[in-house]
Amino acid sequence: MKQLTKAEEEVMQLLWTLQKANVASLLDELPEPKPAYNTISTIIRILEDKGFVSHEKVGKGHVYFPLVKKEEYSNQRLNTLVDGYFQGSFQSMVSFFMKKNDISLKELEEIMKNIKEEEK
Repeated sequence: MKQLTKAEEEVMQLLWTLQKANVASLLDELPEPKPAYNTISTIIRILEDKGFVSHEKVGKGHVYFPLVKKEEYSNQRLNTLVDGYFQGSFQSMVSFFMKKNDISLKELEEIMKNIKEEEK
């Protein structure tokens, strides 16, 4: 799976939330200062070329929708992060975030409890 730029990822986040949108709808959702219409249109075309987005013709325009699920992309990005910075060790990553974010053992146990509940 190809990596996305920050701008591409921002547009994908909107598409994952909206499920389907035209360029104008995406622009409406973006914070000020809003980029130009052509900028979003170009990003959408790049996302289509990368296989992340497709479209359907509606009237004279296009409605875009994600082809890649958010969970699938998130998982790939997390694995890239772990491989690149923690030598593939999730244990090292968790240890790093616990130290840097001052997470207590109690909080970690709560996180583990939540994960186990989601697995059921």
